Amino acid sequence: MQNYWDKAISFDEYIQIANQRLNNPENAKDLEYKPYYELGIQRMDRTLKKFVIDEDQLSELKSKNFDGKILIISEAWCGDASATVPALVKFFEGENEVKIFLRDSDSSLIEQFLTNGTQSIPKVIILDKDLNVKNSWGPRPKFGHELLLKHKANPEEYPKELFYNDLQVYYSRNRGKDSIQEILELL
Repeated sequence: MQNYWDKAISFDEYIQIANQRLNNPENAKDLEYKPYYELGIQRMDRTLKKFVIDEDQLSELKSKNFDGKILIISEAWCGDASATVPALVKFFEGENEVKIFLRDSDSSLIEQFLTNGTQSIPKVIILDKDLNVKNSWGPRPKFGHELLLKHKANPEEYPKELFYNDLQVYYSRNRGKDSIQEILELL
C-alpha cells in the first residue's frame, strides 16, 4: 500500500488533471471522455459549493479516534466519483489525510478491490496509520446501488437514462451524506 499511497495525488491535483484532460486532451481516450470530464468538473464544483459538514457525523468521526488515512481510487470522468469524492475530501479535511489514486494510470490497485468483478469507482480504501487495509467502500451508497439493481432487473421499465437521472438527483440532494455515513460505519 505504501507504493500506491506514494503515487496518489491530492484533490487539487485531481481537479487540475481533470481540467487539463478536458481542455487539452492528450490521447483518444481523453478526447472520447471530454463530455464526461466536463460534466464531472461541473458536478464537483457544485458539490464543493454546496457541501456542508454534518456536525453529528463529524462528532462520530472524532469519537472513533480514527488515526488512519483515506485512499480513494477514482477518475474525474466518473459520475459516481464526481458526486462523492469532493464530499469525502471536504469531510475528512483537517481530520485524516486523503489522497486519490487514478484508476486508469495503474489498474493493479483496483484489481485488488473489484466490485462484482468490475473496476467500479470510486473505491474508498480505509487504511490504518501503518497503511494496512482496514476496510473498503464503494462505488456508490446503498440507495444508489438499489437504483442500479432496479435498472438491471428491468431495463425496459427503468431505462438507463431514467436510472442516471434519478441517481444524479439523489446525489445532488444528498450531497455525500449517505456515503460519509456508510464509511464512518466501517472505521
